[in-house]
Amino acid sequence: MRMRLLFFILCAAAAGVARAASPEELRALLEFKKGISEDPLRKVFDSWNVSSSDPASICPQFYGISCNENDLVSSIVLDGLDLAGEIKFSTLYTLKYLRNLSLSGNRLTGRIVPAIGSMYSLQYLDLSGNQFYGPIPARINDLYGLNYLNLSRNNFTGGFPTGIQNLQQLAFLDLHSNSLWGDLRLLFSELRNVQYVDLSDNAFYGSLSMDSGNIPSVVNTVQHVNLSRNRLGGGFFSGDALILFRNLHVLDLSDNELNGKLPSFGALPNLQVLRLSNTQLFGPIPEELLENLIPLREVDLSRNGFSGSIPKINSTSLTTLNLSSNELSGPLPQSLGNCQIVDLSNNLLSDDVSVSQKWESPLQVLDLSSNKLMGNLPNITSYFKGLVSLNLGNNSLTGSVPPSLISSPNLVFLDLRRNELDGPIPPGLFTSMTLNHLDLSNNRFTGPIPLHGSQEKSLIELSTYPPMEFLDLSYNTLTGALSSDIGNFRRLRLLNLGNDGLLGELPNELTKLSQLEFLDLSNNNFKGKIPEKLSSDLKFLNMSGNDLSGKIPENLKNFSSASFYPGNPSLTSPNGMRPTVSSGGLPSPNGAKGQNSKSSIKIAIIVASVVAALMIAFVLLAYYRAQIGDFRVKTAFGGQTSLTSRDIKHGISSRPTTSLSFSNAHLLTSNSRSLSGQSELGGDMVELPVLPPAYAASSASVIPNLIDTDPTPSGRRSSPGSPMASSPRFVETIEQQVTLDVYSPDRFAGQLFFFDPRPQISFTAEDLSRAPAEILGRSSHGTLYKATLGGGHMLTVKWLRVGLTKDKKEFAKEIKKIGTMNHPNVVRLLAYYWGPREQERLTLANYIEGDSLALHLYETTPRRYPLLSFNQRLKVAIDVARGLSYLHGKGMPHGNLKPTNIILEGPQYDARLTDFGLHRLMTPAGIAEQILNLGALGYRAPELANAPKPVPSLKADVYAFGVILMELLTRRSAGDIISGQSGAVDLTDWVRLCDQEGRVMDCIDRDIAGGEQHSKAMDDLLEVSLRCILPLTERPTVRQILEDLCAMSV
Repeated sequence: MRMRLLFFILCAAAAGVARAASPEELRALLEFKKGISEDPLRKVFDSWNVSSSDPASICPQFYGISCNENDLVSSIVLDGLDLAGEIKFSTLYTLKYLRNLSLSGNRLTGRIVPAIGSMYSLQYLDLSGNQFYGPIPARINDLYGLNYLNLSRNNFTGGFPTGIQNLQQLAFLDLHSNSLWGDLRLLFSELRNVQYVDLSDNAFYGSLSMDSGNIPSVVNTVQHVNLSRNRLGGGFFSGDALILFRNLHVLDLSDNELNGKLPSFGALPNLQVLRLSNTQLFGPIPEELLENLIPLREVDLSRNGFSGSIPKINSTSLTTLNLSSNELSGPLPQSLGNCQIVDLSNNLLSDDVSVSQKWESPLQVLDLSSNKLMGNLPNITSYFKGLVSLNLGNNSLTGSVPPSLISSPNLVFLDLRRNELDGPIPPGLFTSMTLNHLDLSNNRFTGPIPLHGSQEKSLIELSTYPPMEFLDLSYNTLTGALSSDIGNFRRLRLLNLGNDGLLGELPNELTKLSQLEFLDLSNNNFKGKIPEKLSSDLKFLNMSGNDLSGKIPENLKNFSSASFYPGNPSLTSPNGMRPTVSSGGLPSPNGAKGQNSKSSIKIAIIVASVVAALMIAFVLLAYYRAQIGDFRVKTAFGGQTSLTSRDIKHGISSRPTTSLSFSNAHLLTSNSRSLSGQSELGGDMVELPVLPPAYAASSASVIPNLIDTDPTPSGRRSSPGSPMASSPRFVETIEQQVTLDVYSPDRFAGQLFFFDPRPQISFTAEDLSRAPAEILGRSSHGTLYKATLGGGHMLTVKWLRVGLTKDKKEFAKEIKKIGTMNHPNVVRLLAYYWGPREQERLTLANYIEGDSLALHLYETTPRRYPLLSFNQRLKVAIDVARGLSYLHGKGMPHGNLKPTNIILEGPQYDARLTDFGLHRLMTPAGIAEQILNLGALGYRAPELANAPKPVPSLKADVYAFGVILMELLTRRSAGDIISGQSGAVDLTDWVRLCDQEGRVMDCIDRDIAGGEQHSKAMDDLLEVSLRCILPLTERPTVRQILEDLCAMSV
């Protein structure tokens, strides 16, 4: 009996010892609580308090705290409470039995300190969805028992520490959406038994290649891999390595720079999701991806360069297939298997759309837009009863819309824009109680808009209003009045009826559209008054080009006059006056202060002609002198700069230069005159354009990437024996701020056309006219500006030269084709403006942050950018080839390919092509001048020089690309005249000569040949450049060139 009593006493004492540690844990939790400054739900503030002398009450009382059998804290879970504050992890070190720490989905901040490595009991750590920052300490790899680590969606920076091989129990690793970096191959080599890896949205780099003798053990266990949105390169997994991922379920490598072709996938018995969007892959699509060998449910290969035809689809497991934005050609597939979501848009597929009637898939989403499909529109919804979304826009479909098209009980989205459809619009489209989005714009539909009956239908369906939110019927040939039934569509957010030929008075029922944000009724025949109290949510309004009268309603007074004019001659502002256009940034098409436009133009033409003659004489003199030897130009600001013939051709510096031909400078007002710096040449004074004082020296500091004139090489001296003894420097000048004030009341009284019916940014011509603008440069096409809209969004605006563009119908037809070009390596046009006067032709694009390839190659010293390495130059070449290949696949020659039309964007120097296809907008005289300009700069193909009526071609682009490849390798401009043993030759002849004489190393830029080991890739690149400048019949296609470039290994 005494022994049993002693036993109970000892047990009680042991329990007392266990509880003795609880006050220490209580203090730790209360210290942790002090870091929380906001607790909207008061889960922590109201429960983490001492309510008794018994510290064991922590677990039943403290929210989110769990204890083990000894009443010691083992878990802290405070997920999704919207907590805010700066957490000090050091307060938790005394919780020796803490296994689970989960703080996800809050607004907590702070650093992870190295001492976290002493919390050896941790098995589960989730800090995701907060604002923690700083580097991840290396001691986190001392948490040997950790099996779950989630630090995603924070602000962690720096390299991920090595040593993760210590975490042999780790099964889940999620670091996505931070700013972490590191060599992926090294990190993967350290992973042991991980099953889930998500490193997406970081800056990890390196290659996916794996040596056969050094395969990491993680390939045997990993099931989910997401490495998207990083900086990976060096190709895809090899076929031998790929088949080792036997347990892989999900592989996402989207938005990287892998390059290369896909290998054979063989049989991966568990792979269900494959996402490789925007990874610069090309070549044919492996057939096994669409067969039953792999149980894939989702395949996304969009935004790449895949070519050839689409393989046969017979997979029974595949439900989602995205092959959009590639270069796939040939017919539509004969079958889609069991696919429910299919996107084949933005390819080169050419077939009769009636092929779709053979498909037996349970389709829900089908997108075949932007291809070359033709034929009559089939009753597609009668075959696919579950269809929710159908997009056949931007093809060549003909005929009328079948009435049964709208019979689908689930159809929500219908886009048939930019086809050749005609006939009346089926009334059923407006009585559908599921259709949310309807776009029939840019077709040939006729007759009235059949809105009648929508209200009755809605009553039958026991629903108050149709669900339509987006309705675009613009650019058709509709007739009749706008029915008052439009008021039944009260969920509309966008209504576009512009350019349709509608007439009559605007119905007052428009005021019932209280959610409307976008309203375009322009260029119709509407008359009468504008209804009062239109939607207060309106952000875009265009009623110009009608015959409206009366006063503009008070609630619309804040819209610019471009929303109402031109047209509507009897329409006045709320105060009874006709509004005037306020002054802004871009130059007036009318001239300044009401001066007569024609007189100004005549004077400007005379002045421009005289200036052009003087400049031509100057160029000839400079060229002659350059052949004899270098000469000096002294600027008005002191210092001397050596020039060669290349400098005359390229404009001497990275700043905008005076155009040799007529430009829009005469359209500026008197306030836009600037003081010019002057330079002296042989006693003749030459006026140089100058810069705003706010931007100091070179215009490159303003916007060097969009300058049309080529810069010169940097001021470096070649080593002895070089064919070129020295290179020139940039001339740096200073210019006053250009003020582009305009006083003409009818400025920008034309039409602004967006290429995308749902643009990400909307603005009016008046908004554009108010935008502060900077002159970026001038070219044979016209003058380039950077305009900043009221919200801070920046545009590049090219004001095309007078007399070089086609008539309105041809211009609109051609620029719409250019506007459809959309690829990661081209700068897409956003809109164009057509004014009532000949000098009012503008193209608009989003401003791209970056500099031209010309500046990166030939920038003066001191340089703002490091010299491009060979790897970077090869990447630029591949990017340019990809952009060209895309354009050529669409039948679109670039026509003006040169380094100043290649922008290197972002830290990875992603190359993007600008100014493509502009020759399609020009008259024969304009095209001839553009080609002449290319010849002067050294990028014109020989066949164009000999043609009586030269026209840009695909093979001429290849020639220009070959010259650019030579510039990348040699860092010498195409306009260089190089003296050597065989006399003076241009760049292409010099490279040929070096190759024939076995002196390839003499061609290679010493900055890459000296700093990097001469590689076979340099020789291969030189060989490719020489093939590009072969005679026309022997010249390869850009697709062949792209494949050769991607096959190069450094």
